[in-house]
Amino acid sequence: MTSLHAADDSSRPSIPLRRLGATGITVPAVGIGCWAIGGPDDNLGMPMGWSTGADEGQSIAGLETAWQHGARLYDTADVYGHGRSERLLGRLVTQVPRNEIVLASKVGYFAGTAEHGFEPRHMRRQLEQSLDNLQTDHLDIYAFHHPDFGADDRWLHPSVDAMRTFREQGLIKAIGMRGPHRFALDRLTTPPDQRGDKIARFRALFDKIEPDVLAVRDNLLTPSNRSEGVFSFADEYNVGVLISKPLGQGLLTGTYSADVQRAFGAGDHRLRKRWFRPDAVATINAGLDRLRAIVGPRTEDLIRVALWACLDRSPNAAVLVGFTNAEQVATNLEALSSRPHPAEIAAARNIMAEVQASLDAAEEPP
Repeated sequence: MTSLHAADDSSRPSIPLRRLGATGITVPAVGIGCWAIGGPDDNLGMPMGWSTGADEGQSIAGLETAWQHGARLYDTADVYGHGRSERLLGRLVTQVPRNEIVLASKVGYFAGTAEHGFEPRHMRRQLEQSLDNLQTDHLDIYAFHHPDFGADDRWLHPSVDAMRTFREQGLIKAIGMRGPHRFALDRLTTPPDQRGDKIARFRALFDKIEPDVLAVRDNLLTPSNRSEGVFSFADEYNVGVLISKPLGQGLLTGTYSADVQRAFGAGDHRLRKRWFRPDAVATINAGLDRLRAIVGPRTEDLIRVALWACLDRSPNAAVLVGFTNAEQVATNLEALSSRPHPAEIAAARNIMAEVQASLDAAEEPP
């Protein structure tokens, strides 16, 4: 007998179902990203958390609100608050039927005292800790959190073998990996002209890992030529996709002001992200003003078109929306109630593609 129940179907937002490729996992198409509720944090010598996600009561209320609104997919990682996010989510897990909730976590960004985050014995210890934190005996999806496997990919084959062993033992159901993605330290320390081809790197790792699910960042500020390729690739290989940052971490909701620099606390990753600075926010908000004239003036109107633009990417894809309070969760899920006209989604992509190009041009050196 559980203590938390979903709302009646008649009062629940209409969320389409998605099958994650060949995994056999079917979920409502919008799930919950649990990075922000890990709170402020540092890892690898840099801020990696959210200073606005530290209210435990709001975090629990948000998770429960998501469940009551029909969300069944929840995504976290061992490094989100170094276990805090998993432990908060674990409190929800104890209140609901385990066979109705889909749990995803990740490993690799936290190495602890191990030589590398993908050292197999460290991975097993982290998996066991994640299971303890989440109060469950298995994960539905367990993912490699980044593409750095050490010098000469020393830990690639051992870590892949470890993941497959976890799956064979029933500790996980599906193996995940990132889509084209740079290791955080590479983005911070390596000049752009010295970075390798992340698309080629992704393809090489995909062939070795043979994942069941890809984690892909996509939103209206993501260049279409980058997005379309990875989604068509995933469809070709019948791989499920979890889309992260569909609202641009709040930038696409119009809730950031360009008038002042928002004060991010210690341990907040936005301290090192240029798109959260007033000049970039002003550029984004100008685009959102144009978009409001087409889709409607409310925050919910912007959220609806942003989420459906992601949902239209692939029938094998589900979207993960983060939160810091219950009100955000309710707004995000209720915004799905009416699907935008395809012309509105097309207009949104065109407008925000121009914004993205302007942001990139502003970053280029003279």
